[in-house]
Amino acid sequence: MRSALRSSRSIRLAAFSLAVACAIPLAGCHGNQPATAGGLTPIRLQLDWYPQPEHGGFFAAELLGYYKAEGLDVTLLPLPQYGSVAQLVASGKADVGLGSSDQVLEWNSNGLPLVAISATMQHDPQAIMVHKDSPIHDFKDLEGHTIAAQTGATWLKYVTSRYNLHEVREIPSTLSIASFLADPGYVQQIFVTSEPFFARQAGAEVRTLPISSSGYDPYRVSFATRDFVTQHPDLAAKFVRASIRGWQAYLADPTATNALLLRLNPALNPAQEAYSAQALRDGGFITGADPGTAQTGQMTAARWQTNYEQLKSLGILHGPVDPAATYSLTFVNGNQR
Repeated sequence: MRSALRSSRSIRLAAFSLAVACAIPLAGCHGNQPATAGGLTPIRLQLDWYPQPEHGGFFAAELLGYYKAEGLDVTLLPLPQYGSVAQLVASGKADVGLGSSDQVLEWNSNGLPLVAISATMQHDPQAIMVHKDSPIHDFKDLEGHTIAAQTGATWLKYVTSRYNLHEVREIPSTLSIASFLADPGYVQQIFVTSEPFFARQAGAEVRTLPISSSGYDPYRVSFATRDFVTQHPDLAAKFVRASIRGWQAYLADPTATNALLLRLNPALNPAQEAYSAQALRDGGFITGADPGTAQTGQMTAARWQTNYEQLKSLGILHGPVDPAATYSLTFVNGNQR
């Protein structure tokens, strides 16, 4: 997830620094062409934060041997401090990265030829969090209020445009919910899989408004360079297939994977992990509206086109972009773009 918005867990990452330092060298230097070693092909997956339940499906695929069954040796890399997933993938320091569909469109408009190969989440778990008695019940109610949000948040530009809001003040979101707890009128951008847990632990009664309910609804995705997708479609297909199996297994029973995540990231705790896993299930973030798991990983051209048109209307895209060139449906449903 985007590091600028993570919760109070972040201030406890000192114990995790050693794990990060040990994990990064495992990536090695494979260059642009994956090399086969020991019968398995190395793939470096660049996470968008530290290991956490929101990455559960990928760690489950590794733990349960799904990647190995596809002939892959997958290394899951935590995001370095101040690191950019897009730059790490584009420069060949990772093979696959995690991001969102709107980011992929923006990156392509900035000259980075990156291609989404699957949806990791059908809906982004970002939301705004307010206190229970807040007068804000819909996005139009933000008029006249101050919101702590990620600097330059695209979703907020969309909301202010769609709802014709003129008096919304934006302040930078922090890595803490301390200000939220101290101010009953505070409005904060959060992840519904994380910050509400900490707020309720501290005794606050909260409500959340998912950003996807505003009409701005990007996918969270895994992506690779266009060269990688073109030169190694078999590896992309294997990675996607195993990752989908991993997510299905994680949603069914996250216990073993959460234990692994806790070892990798001591800043987590079991209650928090259980909350996040349940929130992923309850919100349908991985599976969408499908009551089962068949929709896991799926994307549609219509959703991508809508996201492209939203970004274009907001003036977010800095150069010409063919939206159909920024994603591939081949690996998730067997159909060409």
